[in-house]
Amino acid sequence: MLKIGDNLPHFSCQDDKGNLVTQEDFKGKNVVLFFYPRANTPGCTAQACNLSENYERLTKAGYTIYGVSADQVKNQASFSNKFGFPYPLLADTERALINGFGVWGLKKFMGKEYEGILRTTFVINKDSIIEKVIDKVKTKDHTSQILDN
Repeated sequence: MLKIGDNLPHFSCQDDKGNLVTQEDFKGKNVVLFFYPRANTPGCTAQACNLSENYERLTKAGYTIYGVSADQVKNQASFSNKFGFPYPLLADTERALINGFGVWGLKKFMGKEYEGILRTTFVINKDSIIEKVIDKVKTKDHTSQILDN
């Protein structure tokens, strides 16, 4: 997993509207990049809605928000439209970002182990350097984790 001080890796994938997004789109911006396991699941919905509800606070603090999962563009679009998210959701179907950031790994749920996306958020500065890594995400209060130093 990438850590504080690491550079943003090169990537390209589509967002929920079918637009191509690359690392070039992040240049000169303070970015909150949150990885979530799957669109329209309870924890992911709570996390994405918390960021949506606090979007104005986050943008006033100077952040641009992007969500990422391995879902298809149509699933991301459906998720975004259903809840009216004001930020793009990236459809990383090839797992370029997921693998580049090192957020694919072993998970446990109800006593079973499996591989999947590790819910993680990265705060990236205008120079494309990671400034903060949140790996113990509080889905219902994620904004506070981002804004609190």
